[in-house]
Amino acid sequence: MKIGILGGTFDPIHFGHIRPAQEVRQQLNLDEVWLMPNHIPPHKSSTHVSSQDRLAMAQLVCDQLPHFKLCDIEAKRDTPSYSAMTLTQLTKIYPEHEFYFIMGMDSFLSFTRWHKWQQLLDLCHLVVCKRPGWQLDTNDPIQSVLRPRVHDIATTTSEKFGRIFMVDITEQDISSTQVRQQLSLGNLPKGQLPTEIEAYIVNHHLYQNPTADNSN
Repeated sequence: MKIGILGGTFDPIHFGHIRPAQEVRQQLNLDEVWLMPNHIPPHKSSTHVSSQDRLAMAQLVCDQLPHFKLCDIEAKRDTPSYSAMTLTQLTKIYPEHEFYFIMGMDSFLSFTRWHKWQQLLDLCHLVVCKRPGWQLDTNDPIQSVLRPRVHDIATTTSEKFGRIFMVDITEQDISSTQVRQQLSLGNLPKGQLPTEIEAYIVNHHLYQNPTADNSN
């Protein structure tokens, strides 16, 4: 099976996470997309609600969307959620699957600063979500990683790892920071959260305190 992996703090999960994942699944004809909440994000100091709440919200999304499943492998870990470590575990547990690690262009531009990034390319394919018409600078250093590995999304590959797929996705002007700010003021941000997530946040009294954090 071809499995997309979308990791993140999902603090909270919103349409800016969900819709690109749906588009990636359709364009690459993936069998499933696994939503993978982080427990201890390596690039952020903390999350605003518990791992239990973030897992519960991701599960609510999966309950509503065919082909979406929750992956709790990182949420159960007591160490930082490094992607190479996670994919090493997943490929051992599910050797029959072909994994597609989904990321935004901003993450891809800093990819060579990731922990053991070369190892990740030996474990899965990368899927880079970009805005339609957006072009990567030909002189950007990341081109040395991209050029030998880029693969046309319209053609299949016989390889189980190491290819990079550049996928045009509809831009979603939504950030977790903005969502949390609205919620801290007692507002439900219009059209940014699935109704099930809105209800969960209200019922569990989440994100009620203002925060100065700027992470997504």
